[in-house]
Amino acid sequence: MPHSDDFLAVHDPAATRAVHAPDTGSGRWWGFALALAAGLLLLCGLTWLVSFQRGLATLQQSTATRADRYAATLESTLDRYEFLPALVSLHPFVRGLLDSPHDPARVAAANQYLAEVNRRAHASATYVIAANGIALAASNHGQPGSFVGTDYRFRPYFQIAAGGKMGRFYAIGITSDEPGYYLAQPVESNGKVIGVTVVKLNLEWFQRAGSGAEPLMVSDDHGVIFLSSVPAWQYRTLLPLPPALQAEMESTRQYHGRAVTPLPLEPLDSPVTRWLAQTTLGANARLVRVRDEARAARTTFTPDATLRADRYLELGRTVGPAEWTMQVMAPLEPVLANARNATVAAALAYACICLLLVNWRQRRQRARDMQYSRRLLEAAYDELERRVKARTADLMAINEELEEQVAERTRAESELRAAQDELVQASKLAALGQMAAGITHELNQPLAALRTFSDNTRVLLERGQLAAAEGNLTAIADLTERMGKITGQLKLFAGKARPVRRPVVVRTALDHVLALLAPRLGAVTISVAGLDEQPGLSVRADELKLEQVLLNLIGNALDAIASAAPAQGRIDIEVQADGGTNSGTNSGTNSDTNGGTVTIAVRDNGTGIAPEALPRLFEPFFTTKETGQGLGLGLAISSSIVREFGGQLSVANMPGGGAQFTLVLARAPASPGANEALPVSTPL
Repeated sequence: MPHSDDFLAVHDPAATRAVHAPDTGSGRWWGFALALAAGLLLLCGLTWLVSFQRGLATLQQSTATRADRYAATLESTLDRYEFLPALVSLHPFVRGLLDSPHDPARVAAANQYLAEVNRRAHASATYVIAANGIALAASNHGQPGSFVGTDYRFRPYFQIAAGGKMGRFYAIGITSDEPGYYLAQPVESNGKVIGVTVVKLNLEWFQRAGSGAEPLMVSDDHGVIFLSSVPAWQYRTLLPLPPALQAEMESTRQYHGRAVTPLPLEPLDSPVTRWLAQTTLGANARLVRVRDEARAARTTFTPDATLRADRYLELGRTVGPAEWTMQVMAPLEPVLANARNATVAAALAYACICLLLVNWRQRRQRARDMQYSRRLLEAAYDELERRVKARTADLMAINEELEEQVAERTRAESELRAAQDELVQASKLAALGQMAAGITHELNQPLAALRTFSDNTRVLLERGQLAAAEGNLTAIADLTERMGKITGQLKLFAGKARPVRRPVVVRTALDHVLALLAPRLGAVTISVAGLDEQPGLSVRADELKLEQVLLNLIGNALDAIASAAPAQGRIDIEVQADGGTNSGTNSGTNSDTNGGTVTIAVRDNGTGIAPEALPRLFEPFFTTKETGQGLGLGLAISSSIVREFGGQLSVANMPGGGAQFTLVLARAPASPGANEALPVSTPL
């Protein structure tokens, strides 16, 4: 085409004018296009710069807030434990240990004290080091990897504390191989350091304080990162370490067995970053880049795409008395993405304006497009309205269903409350029945004894044996008093009064019970073992309730022998004392020491108890007797009484036949003359 235009321009002037006119218009168009392109580039550049600056300021503000929170959390933890070594050093156990380090008693006392302090303070370890650097006591004494006996003279915190100052040091333990923050306090006596108390804190939890997309690290005064939420960054250095410092770290074994290498971290240095540092970033903030080797290692930390970026906004804070540096690394990718989105949006808006300016002649076509778009919009609106109506109908149906469910649940709750009220009423009636049946059950034996004693007294009076009759009358008075005490137990059912416990002599209680059961013994042989050697043996209980339990157990043994009808019925009562000393004489002089238990075993030679009945034997209203011979409350009440005494009642079948009930009670010192057996006449 250029060749054809040249040919026409040479041979036809009119054609020349027709050709040059388009050329002139084309030049103006290209100039306009270049101006639009320059405006687009300028707009994109300004939009990106302003958006990035605003996003960076917002990111810096939010990151600074989080950095302050992280720093406050770490400092509060360090401050909370700052005075713990000093408090430990003031305890007499610690100073006594340092005065006599070879005394086993003081070593044991210090170990126990350190373990208790460490448990209550939730520290990793607490230990005491002598002035020669050897650990004398530790909270982990007796455990694998105990600090006791380890030489800590090479540790800087011990060297500082041995010089009379507070030592602070973060290192990896040479014994436990666990990192921690060491606080060392000198222990002085007469102006001389005699030892050092050390508390070790585990700060690994701080690595998980930050979010997954925001790396967090803490470095010491040498620039070594000892805490980091990115595992690949831990035990790396911000700057290369001088050889002298490397040798010092190896001698102190600060990072025991860890290779400390530089982290490929470098600041972003460009005109834009320098301008941002002057206008937007604060004194403790900068833009940095982590090279690809750290990026590749970090991709194993989390699959989040934001952590695969290698550009960060770094904010530093000085934390702790050791003046550590905490650095929060906020990824720049979200800010860059927002800046790119804003730039693209601005470019699109600019392009739309340019298109409007360029295509203003196509208004008719635009009108047709708008009309078409309007029809599409109306159709979409109609579709949306139809969907809204359908959704509204669904919501109304769901609402009605929910109302029905609420009404049903309200009815169910009302029925549940009514059932609960009925259950409470039934429980009250059951408790009332149990109390009445229990009192009736416990009064049967004294009433039978009263009748026997009264019959005997009448016979004795007829015979003129007044002394024996007087003894029976005394026994009747004693039984009457005991029946009054039994009925007085109703107060314990009605109220929450705590029963009175005092030392009760076992022999006296057994004598009273056997006297009550004398009419039922007949040919049954009763043997009592274990009381001849210690007649003053006592237990902590209530006298009447203990006799009530023994009466029930021996009465059940008599019933078992009667039902089995053996050739020779026998009941063995064995009393054993475990722990403490409790000796006495018949005159009532006792030498008692608290502690231990007393076991009373009641054994019979009946047929025993069926295996299926053993688990339910102590349930209320469960009985193995025939109908009308028992209510099934005796053992349930006895078990409840024993639990009140803090004891235990159990049952088991004996290998040779019969059953054994074992009663275990707390042993108590017997007061002089307490619970001495009353003389009771044997019924005729």
